[in-house]
Amino acid sequence: MNRKNVLFTILVALALLVSACGGVSTPVDGGELPAETLPGCDLTTDTTETVEVPSTGDTPAAETMEVPSTGGTEPAETSAATPGGDTPTAQATQVPSTGGTAAPETTPAAPRPAGYGVAVQNILSRGSVVCGSRTDLAGFGYLDDSGRNVGFDVDLCRAVAAAVLGDPEAVEIVPLTAADRGPALQTGEVDMLARTTTWTSVRDAQWGNFTWIMFFDGQGFIVPADSGVTSIEELDGATICVTSGTTTELNLADAFSQRGLAYTALTFEDTATVYSTYEDGRCDAATSDLSQLAAVRSGFADPEAHTILDLTISKEPLTPAVPAGDDQWLDIVKVVMWGLINAEELGVTQANVDEMMTSESAEVRRLLGAEGDWGQTDLGLDPAAVANAIRAVGNYGEIYDRYMGAQGDAFTLDRGLNNLWNNGGLIYAPPLR
Repeated sequence: MNRKNVLFTILVALALLVSACGGVSTPVDGGELPAETLPGCDLTTDTTETVEVPSTGDTPAAETMEVPSTGGTEPAETSAATPGGDTPTAQATQVPSTGGTAAPETTPAAPRPAGYGVAVQNILSRGSVVCGSRTDLAGFGYLDDSGRNVGFDVDLCRAVAAAVLGDPEAVEIVPLTAADRGPALQTGEVDMLARTTTWTSVRDAQWGNFTWIMFFDGQGFIVPADSGVTSIEELDGATICVTSGTTTELNLADAFSQRGLAYTALTFEDTATVYSTYEDGRCDAATSDLSQLAAVRSGFADPEAHTILDLTISKEPLTPAVPAGDDQWLDIVKVVMWGLINAEELGVTQANVDEMMTSESAEVRRLLGAEGDWGQTDLGLDPAAVANAIRAVGNYGEIYDRYMGAQGDAFTLDRGLNNLWNNGGLIYAPPLR
């Protein structure tokens, strides 16, 4: 493009801009406009600059056009061609320092789907979180000597209540059998399910929304110590006690079928009946999650008379779940679980949470709501929501150790896969930021 064409193109663009801004017809005289502000625009002609583009040959050079100022933010700078090359170099943008922490990454809010926020409205109106759990399994959900609901799963419910309502005691524990869990979620009878529930594809499709894996488990077997059984093959033809309506029942069938083994299943809906029947000697073995086997053995009259086989036949990711249909509630429960895990990783405990509000770590301060925003504004939570949860029940490791640690209230179970990811385990959570 020659110089005349460049100038003509610029003048046409300016004429169109003038017309759009104020409808004023300004005569073009020698390619210049009067230096005056046009009606309806903050456009002055002294901000328009014509750039001479020298020709370097037959191929036209890249042309840079100045965009007239409209009185607002300056136009983005156009990258210049790299001297001695055809490819432009990337230009760094200088971000002025504000003297504090960088602003959080933000995305424009999307339209909310139907049902968004209904669960929290109901919880706030009721003043409590209805949590489906259990009262019959040591370590996970049981009654202490004073009749209070306690356990690993129960503490997860209390953490959510503390985050949303500011009160860890604002929970209503609904005891559910294994068969009741799905219907309770599907009908919205409970706000949250935390009852040693394995996350599977069918349950995710049919029951509700699963949140985050809080306990990695696997299925095993318990046998009388004097039986001499050490492998699954030695259970060929055995009678095995199992809870009905569980993945345990299905895994048992798969494991024996794949090995060409036979067995007789004695099924019971009530977990306590499964183990009392086994302890009475009516079954050659009982099968369930390894954590559950350790829990029930601790309550036997003679725990040492029973052996948990060194054998795992399945993956059992135990995960809290919520009813389908409310993304806000799903995100709230997830972020509370993430907060408990991140707290252990960052060294924030039930005892030091208030002190850590002024930590030198920006990550810790953000987690506790002392600065920044990890999404609490979008979710309608108090900035200190996670701090309240930690203050109520402690971090992930503290909850685990309270019930299953070396000095646990229920029994001792090595953390194994339930160690943090940076300590050889699988417990891992997205950062809160």
